[in-house]
Amino acid sequence: MAGKSHRAGLFDLRLIIAVLFGIYGVVLTIVGFGFTSDEDLAKADGLNINLWSGLGMLVLAAFFGVWTFTKPLIVPDEVSAEEEPAGGAH
Repeated sequence: MAGKSHRAGLFDLRLIIAVLFGIYGVVLTIVGFGFTSDEDLAKADGLNINLWSGLGMLVLAAFFGVWTFTKPLIVPDEVSAEEEPAGGAH
């Protein structure tokens, strides 16, 4: 079974990044919609920074999620003899 391999799945770093950006994006979007005062808007020159940052993070999370599933990371099950580091146990 020398050529056997599998997908990284949940251990793919891109998926972890997508989940984290998604969580933070949802929180910031909710804060931007519901909890932004006129004083906060005045500090940011009328720009709702929480809302736009949250939406940007959601877009980035979607990008990483799509990238993870369209180009999955393939991990080999076994390491061949040429790929083993020098001095490794045989």
